[in-house]
Amino acid sequence: MSDQKGLSLYEAAKASGVSFSKDWVPSSNYIEANGLNFHYLQWGDKSNPTMIMLHGFAQQCHSWDFVALSFADKYNILAIDQRGHGDSDWDPQKDYTPEAQQKDIAAIVNKLELNDFVLMGLSMGGRNSFTYASNHPEKVKALVIVDAGPENVRVGTQNIRNFVEQEDELDSIDAFVDRVIAYNPRRDRTQIRGSIVNNLKELPNGKWTWKYDKILRSAGRMGKPQDPEVTKKLWGYIESLECPTLVVRGDSSDIIATGTADDMVDRIPNGHLAIVENAGHLVMGDNPSGFEKAVSKFINDL
Repeated sequence: MSDQKGLSLYEAAKASGVSFSKDWVPSSNYIEANGLNFHYLQWGDKSNPTMIMLHGFAQQCHSWDFVALSFADKYNILAIDQRGHGDSDWDPQKDYTPEAQQKDIAAIVNKLELNDFVLMGLSMGGRNSFTYASNHPEKVKALVIVDAGPENVRVGTQNIRNFVEQEDELDSIDAFVDRVIAYNPRRDRTQIRGSIVNNLKELPNGKWTWKYDKILRSAGRMGKPQDPEVTKKLWGYIESLECPTLVVRGDSSDIIATGTADDMVDRIPNGHLAIVENAGHLVMGDNPSGFEKAVSKFINDL
């Protein structure tokens, strides 16, 4: 596996300090669930315990490549493209509500007959993860919530909105790389290019665009104040979690406030906190080595 400039995933991972014992090559798979076809990458030995990874808004399963590579030695990794993202189907009804996403997760888990798994999610995937774990405690062995919570910092949400609502057809992959660097300068150019190449597609006119459903970046879709009743419900999910849970926050996150992360850990019966240095909202991309170490410490103690 390599990006279009030839740097392999394994070379890039090693350069970022990620540890792994084998150059695992993932298999690309599809499964029909809840009326849609879902794409996922499977890493590691299928006989090992399962770990499910759910990406954030406007991302896709390759967001987890470094992380999946580091945990494939011990886990059967399933990195899923959620509805409307990556190579999974776009919903014909344009239903991208949390309720629809919950039905997706439940249908995929049931169809693959998964039990006693570790569930890990970033941002949108993090909310989906703790909501699912709260409602299906018999399924989840442990939970890793990555820079997600019942409440977001408004400025961070606005930053994401400004990013996704920009012109979405550019002349080259490198033009998108320039845009990502302007939004998040923490990662080097090679790492960013290797990551987003999987989240772009070439159009018939020769331009490039994002691979996720265009309606998700339509003007005004993001950034609205959250209904207080929704916030209350999300805190209820947090408080009812039964499995060991690690809350991971980037030390420079503009999405999850320090106080919110602390409150989550206080309210989760078996909650733990990890602050990853030199990382913003996209923790595992900004500092994959620091993220790997924090999560490894948590799951090794299970």
